[in-house]
Amino acid sequence: MAASILIMAAGTGGHVFPALACAAEFRARGYDVHWLGTPRGIENELVPAAGLPLHRIEISGLRGKGVLSLLKAPLQLLRSLLQARRVIREVRPVCVLGLGGYVTGPGGLAAKLAGIPLVIHEQNAVAGTANRALSTFAQRVCEAFPETFAASDKRRTTGNPVRRELFTDAPRAALAGRRARLLVLGGSLGAEPLNKLLPQALAQVAPELRPEVFHQAGKQHAEVTRERYAAVQVEAGVEPFIHDMAKAYAWADLVICRAGALTVSELAAAGLPSFLVPLPHAIDDHQTRNAEYLAKEGAAFLLPQAKTDAARLAEQLTEVMMQPERLEAMGASARRLAKPDATANVVDICLEVANG
Repeated sequence: MAASILIMAAGTGGHVFPALACAAEFRARGYDVHWLGTPRGIENELVPAAGLPLHRIEISGLRGKGVLSLLKAPLQLLRSLLQARRVIREVRPVCVLGLGGYVTGPGGLAAKLAGIPLVIHEQNAVAGTANRALSTFAQRVCEAFPETFAASDKRRTTGNPVRRELFTDAPRAALAGRRARLLVLGGSLGAEPLNKLLPQALAQVAPELRPEVFHQAGKQHAEVTRERYAAVQVEAGVEPFIHDMAKAYAWADLVICRAGALTVSELAAAGLPSFLVPLPHAIDDHQTRNAEYLAKEGAAFLLPQAKTDAARLAEQLTEVMMQPERLEAMGASARRLAKPDATANVVDICLEVANG
């Protein structure tokens, strides 16, 4: 009977997609993989589709909640801890790997109480609340970006697990003889500020320099975004969601997007230059810190949303469209930051602690 691994990840794709990459690697090495999640996150769609058993516990965040929710919090945490302990007794994992989301708090504590080795992985440049707490007793603390956690014997800088098909080793084709290709990403829900900004900015770029545009606008915003482009007579392909990110990245010469941890890691894997517009008011401003990782190495421009209007963005787009060699240099810088062995390294670390 194969040994079992319990992966904890819930809520958003930024947690779940790296966890799926790790799950695939564990399975390739002959381990059974079980998943600890919640009833509401994206894991409910993606984990069963990957053929993995999903165990759900009831847990939610406390930031920004009212007084009544805070008063109920101890009971909620106790209930979720007991649920997580039942899952661990059932699965009997040799290691528990946490990759973020509220589920990792009770799940990690349950692993500690059961004497099961715990490994955590932080995708962002600023550690989340649960991972900061779990780092005090986890056997290993993995980080995507250097110095997210304080130096210790437990810390390992691994990078973010990214799907293998996104990596590219070859330099991108030169732009000579064709228009540049701009990919705009707003995440699965779309980023409405980008949906409003890009049509206005591109309308101010001279037609002979204007790139081809493929814009992922989110399900609720796709139609109105198409109308915005049409209103300013800018041609653009607009879709609510992109199912094949590897194909989209391979098509693009430049990406404009938010600075979620997984997106930043995917840009490096794909060797793509980018304009990064961090989400304002993200918890601990972690998206700005993520963006700085690429920007300080010359792989991206960091554009604070509050300081970026259509005229400024048009000026910056015009500048790079006139200097295709600059885009190529930025892409090369991004590629140098890629961590193609991140998934294997995280799995190796888990098996190291599992085997004592």
